Order: sequence, then C-alpha cells, then structure tokens
Amino acid sequence: MINVTRCKVRFVAASTGKGKVIRMSEFSHLKDKLLVEQVEDQLYHYILDTPLEPGSKLPNEFKLGERFGVGRSTIREAVKLLVSKGILEVRRGSGTYVVTMTKGLSDPLGLRAVKDKTRLALDLVNVRLMLEPGIAEMAAQNATEEDIERMRRLCERVEEKIHDGRPYIEDDIALHTCIAESSKNAVVGQLIPIIDTAVMMFVNVTHQKLIEETIQTHRMIVDAIANHDPIGAKASMVMHMNYNRSVIKRLYDQDRAETENG
Repeated sequence: MINVTRCKVRFVAASTGKGKVIRMSEFSHLKDKLLVEQVEDQLYHYILDTPLEPGSKLPNEFKLGERFGVGRSTIREAVKLLVSKGILEVRRGSGTYVVTMTKGLSDPLGLRAVKDKTRLALDLVNVRLMLEPGIAEMAAQNATEEDIERMRRLCERVEEKIHDGRPYIEDDIALHTCIAESSKNAVVGQLIPIIDTAVMMFVNVTHQKLIEETIQTHRMIVDAIANHDPIGAKASMVMHMNYNRSVIKRLYDQDRAETENG
C-alpha cells in the first residue's frame, strides 16, 4: 500500500537544457495555447472560405464550438486573438463581427485598445481633415492614367456594393489608399495606416450611414483627380470629410449626453 502522505509526486517532465524545469501544469497550459492558436487559424480560414465579408456577424460561441469540435472557452480565446489582430470586433450586446478579411490591415497604430470608439472615431476624422484634402490635391497633380483608372474601378465597386446592400469597407479603404498612393509622396505612404484605420472606424461606429453622400463625394473626388484639378480635389475631399465628421460628432455628443444624464 502506498503511503500518499509520505510520497512526493514530482511534476517534473523535462528540462529546457538551460536549467529551467518544465512542470506538467506548464505542458497543459502550452497544449491549451497551441489548441487556441489552431482554432484561431481555422476560424480565420472559415471567415475567408465562407466568405464572411466585413460587417458580417459570426455565429455564436456554441455553434462555432460545435463546428470546430472545441469548448466555448477555446472559441472565446481564439476570437480574442483575432480581435487583437483587427480581424474581428466584439460589440457588446450585439455579437462578434468581421472588420477585415486581410491580416495586413490589423492594427498598426495600436488604436483598438482605446475603449471609447466614438471619441476615437472623432479624433481620427479630425486627423483625416488635416491630411486627406492635401493628399487629394497632390493626387490631382501627380496621378497617372493607370491610377485614375484604378480609382474609377474602386469607386464603381463601392457604389455597386452599396446599392446591393453588401459590405463595402474593403473597397472604400482601397479607394482612399489608391488616392494616397497617387500623391507620389513617400511620407504620405507612411500615413496610409492612419487613413485605413480611420475608414474602418468610421464605418463601424456609424454603421454605414451617409450612403448617398459617400457615393456623391467619392465621384467628385475621383472626377477632380482625373481632370487634374487640385483645388477641386481638395474641396471635394473637405466636403467628404465634413460629412463624415458631422455624423461622428453627433454620435459623440449623444454619447456624452447619455453619460452625463446616466
């Protein structure tokens, strides 16, 4: 008979070779971490293969757990990883939504940690007002025929998706990125992550308001750039930004009023 009280159970499983002992509990933690990373990868490919476009809502944790053969806690951790990379966004009381299908558009500025999304969206649109009219002006001076053709295609694609009721955020981002690249300014190229993040934040916060205004001002901006009209391009971008800012400022004021009254 084994005397349990005198028996010392050693959880030592292996050595790292550097004098550090790895315990069985640590192996268990490592196994859980690897499982979460595997599920994260499977979930990301599920988003791509379905496909779930930006703005689409994910099935709940129970259904995802059934699909991937894991528990809800594992799904929850996998979702957190994709949220940290900017692929998903959790909206309290609503569910989990796709932000982007491209990992490269994750969160280069580290802004997803900011909790007040409406205030962040307002700050971002204020920065865009300082930057993008000048960028559009430079694009009107330097855009090639190839740049202009690409802008027109993206502009048309945004309009098509809006009219079809489909998410258009990826193409909206691509259009603004194309305008920035058409400026042919090396510094502007480094500012593209700010523009991309701001576009995503605007669409997520406003839930795709300003549909007609977006179509109209996009056309005006692209037409001015195509006509190599710097002043027209700048003025059109100012109009586009001001439409965006007016909606976000209204939402921000509403949030502040609710907080003060609550």
